[in-house]
Amino acid sequence: MTDKPKGEKRFDLEEDLSRVEIPEVLPVLPLRGIVIFPSQIHPFLVSRPASLKLIDEVGQTNRIIALAAQKNPEEENPTPDSVFREGTAVRILKMLRYPDQSVRVLVQGLARVELVEFSQVEPYFKAQVKRLEDTLAADKEIDALQAHLVSQFSKFVSLVPYLPDELQGIAMQVREPGRLTDLVASYLKIAVEEAQDLLATVDVRQRLEKLIAILTREIELLELGHKIQSQVQTELNKNQREYYLRQQLKAIQKELGEGDSRSSEIEELEKKLEEAHMPEEARKAAEKELDRLRMIPPESAEHTVVRTYLDWLVSLPWAISTEDNLDIKHAREVLDEDHYDLEKIKERILEFLAVRKLKKDTKGPILCFVGPPGTGKTSLGRSIARALGRKFVRLSLGGIRDEAEIRGHRRTYIGALPGRIIQGIRNAGSNNPLFILDEVDKLGADFRGDPAAALLEVLDPEQNNTFSDHYLDVPFDLSQVLFLTTANVLDTIPHALRDRMEVLELPGYTEEEKLQIVKRHLVPKQLAENGLGDSNIELTQEAAAEIIRSYTREAGLRNLEREIARVFRKIARAVTEGEKPPEKVTADMVRGYLGPPRFFQEVAERTQEPGVATGLAWTANGGDILFIESTRMSGQKGLILTGSLGDVMKESAQAALSYIRSRADRLGIPSDFFDKSDIHVHVPAGAIPKDGPSAGVTIAASLASLLTGRPVRSDIAMTGEITLRGKVLPVGGIKEKVLAARRAGIKTIIMPRRNESDLEDVPEELRRELKMVFVDTVDEVLAAALRERAPEARAPKEERGGKHAQAVAH
Repeated sequence: MTDKPKGEKRFDLEEDLSRVEIPEVLPVLPLRGIVIFPSQIHPFLVSRPASLKLIDEVGQTNRIIALAAQKNPEEENPTPDSVFREGTAVRILKMLRYPDQSVRVLVQGLARVELVEFSQVEPYFKAQVKRLEDTLAADKEIDALQAHLVSQFSKFVSLVPYLPDELQGIAMQVREPGRLTDLVASYLKIAVEEAQDLLATVDVRQRLEKLIAILTREIELLELGHKIQSQVQTELNKNQREYYLRQQLKAIQKELGEGDSRSSEIEELEKKLEEAHMPEEARKAAEKELDRLRMIPPESAEHTVVRTYLDWLVSLPWAISTEDNLDIKHAREVLDEDHYDLEKIKERILEFLAVRKLKKDTKGPILCFVGPPGTGKTSLGRSIARALGRKFVRLSLGGIRDEAEIRGHRRTYIGALPGRIIQGIRNAGSNNPLFILDEVDKLGADFRGDPAAALLEVLDPEQNNTFSDHYLDVPFDLSQVLFLTTANVLDTIPHALRDRMEVLELPGYTEEEKLQIVKRHLVPKQLAENGLGDSNIELTQEAAAEIIRSYTREAGLRNLEREIARVFRKIARAVTEGEKPPEKVTADMVRGYLGPPRFFQEVAERTQEPGVATGLAWTANGGDILFIESTRMSGQKGLILTGSLGDVMKESAQAALSYIRSRADRLGIPSDFFDKSDIHVHVPAGAIPKDGPSAGVTIAASLASLLTGRPVRSDIAMTGEITLRGKVLPVGGIKEKVLAARRAGIKTIIMPRRNESDLEDVPEELRRELKMVFVDTVDEVLAAALRERAPEARAPKEERGGKHAQAVAH
């Protein structure tokens, strides 16, 4: 309990207080949150022990005490330094003791006093006091200030409902300016510091000026409050009128049998909201927006924005999911029916089904299919969705540069929509579709953000259960979605994104696999698409092999399917012109339909000359062969490298030359062969950039062949990185390179011994058909690759063959 003001204020104008004698020493009662002015009659409650002791003892004497405001109202036990030095001498008029021993005291202000010196601290304060008299120089300016104060106070009283109007008349009756200021100040609810400043000011002119400034400020605040209240009341009246009219309109429409479209719209949304079974956070957001929609007029632009947002929320499949078909035998049949081979990927999907069968709440894996174009990555995703019984959603990421494509735009933008992830989920109609993100390696980034960074949350099973789209601004659970991504290369995928995915490689198809795919899938599909489905046209195996070898050179199947489609289009045209379709399409007929072959088995022709060797390279389109040609001419120890070679490949050529020079004696080459010669190494298809270390053994073989005059065997291709000591180091892309060698008619492949384990990924029939020579040193490479010295060199034949893809030797 504290000493606090209580009750209404009164002011005594009749008694001449200047004649009341003030003792020199007075008990001092500290007050909290209030300042008492002279002539003011005011009650307050006393409850602190020291203050009660003071009241009890003073009540038996003249009942005059000093009141001083505390500087800190929160201080429970004040000290002499805790109270202001200027206070008010007051006379106790009445005291009333309550059952809890607190006392209600009614006092009348007598005069301003200054607490000169404290003479007692315990049990209560006593101080020597000095009466402060007002200083006043009467003139017309004082009269004007007094008149203005009366006018402002009258206006103030009229604006404050709890002040009686009689105060205006009382203020006009006061003739003394000092007493008038005390009257006005006692009715103002101002801060203790401002009231204390008025009490301490004995110059009446200054007190008038300060009080007028305070009163003017309070009047402005009151007028502003009245204005705001008036506006609010007007708006409330308007809303009440609209509500009344709408209720009448509803009643009229009900009588006419017509429905209220706005009400039915709200009711429909409420029903959809109930049926959506949203999570608690999303439901709260939807209900909040629905309440806003009720208040917004239909003509407002904001109405459309809120309505569209609610439509998105209620249309999302928050609790709708498809049941997985966990029959592993059925899944295997579907995968085998749609795709030939691809055993590793099929095994991974069946493993997922097996785990899901044992543990229902398992999170879906994030799989990334990496391989050359046309190897069936996207169609494999569609097949997996069919095997699982899930909805299929495809999103192509190629060329996307805006983060908002993934996360959506914020609703502050005109025409904002959710990102492509949420759009795909809504289109699927279930919260657990199979979502394939195509071409994840071709994402871009610019000033609008980095989409790859936005995908980090989408493709993280630990985070995507609270995926937040910028438009929805509420979490959506993506943990039940089975995400698959596809890419041609891994190098361009950011490391953090790649780390979240399980990479499964599709290196390409062998010729046998392509023949089976042609027979099982491509021929029936193209017959149907070209209107020949009813005919029993057969594409013989020889014809299919001819198309594969002579008209395509790829790891995938796209060009092969195009060439088969060309054959059947030719037949379809002949049928429409009245000819009878053939029962079989043979290899000779293929050449008639497709024209001269585009690719040749040119290895034997190009490697008849010394200085030419066949290498193997990895490209984004699979594997390929490349020829490395060397020649020698008069010069001064120059090494010329051409063919759009990268820095790594140039360094490999320098290392190969250094090794050959260091082994010149053993190879039967004059040790000074380089003193007056220049060596030129060229890799044909000069417009295509080439780089990587795996051409090292091929360059070394080419240089050794040139300088010894021994041609490289035409049926051999090689790959491997070399060191200056002649060691052969392992390289990557072995399966792609083996497939490329097979396509080019190579019979023997030289590769590093440490790559022998990589042949497990190569089909068994290829390993049986091709001879693999595993080497540790360049000497072993030369021993296996070089023939005996050739007869007189013949003029090189003109280069023929298809275009090489950009070679990157791993």
